[in-house]
Amino acid sequence: MKQSPIPAILLRDVHLTLGEGASQVHVLKGVNLDIPRGTSTGIVGPSGSGKSTLLMVIAGLERSDSGSVEINGADLTVMSEDQLATFRGQHVGIVFQSFHLLPNMTALENVAVPLELAGKPGAFETAKSELEAVGLGERLNHYPGQLSGGEQQRVALARALAPSPTVLIADEPTGNLDGETGRQIADLLFTRQKEKGLTLCLVTHDPSLAQRCDRTVPVRSGVIEAMAKNG
Repeated sequence: MKQSPIPAILLRDVHLTLGEGASQVHVLKGVNLDIPRGTSTGIVGPSGSGKSTLLMVIAGLERSDSGSVEINGADLTVMSEDQLATFRGQHVGIVFQSFHLLPNMTALENVAVPLELAGKPGAFETAKSELEAVGLGERLNHYPGQLSGGEQQRVALARALAPSPTVLIADEPTGNLDGETGRQIADLLFTRQKEKGLTLCLVTHDPSLAQRCDRTVPVRSGVIEAMAKNG
């Protein structure tokens, strides 16, 4: 199948300043980034370098001050908040470091309810299938408080993948997990990405996780340094 010439993610001259007055910080300084479809990219850099903010701009959760941010050829910077939320729900899956599961809902409900709210048919069937795919077929009716950290992150991954996004954003997906559990989640992340043909963009402090990506994008002081292809 011929790859689309339109990149999955395209940023041009993106600037973002956060805070006001004396506490104002120029976080992103003219960022240009081109991520081909179906590839995996690891964004790395020291704390405070702007890498998580960059990821939030790509996800449409943070608006840039200037420049363009495109996902599959659609410019997020010209969308209203409602349009952005709808677009994100259809095209972008997001996995956070701290899971963000609703404690009063079961694993199945945590994955199915967002689908129902988005008007997707067969929400619970899709949720069950995605949870089985991440190895939680026996834990569907458990609440987050009854699950280990690794299991909670599997639920979060299933929730991100259930709407069939084309782009998967992961912010420190193994940051709250021990080494072995983190490796298992990383294995799952890359396996599901390849199975679904997704474009994966992740932020990590873990060099071994970044090395598993097709390429690494180093960020320092809000600027992208020379990108490196891995493998």
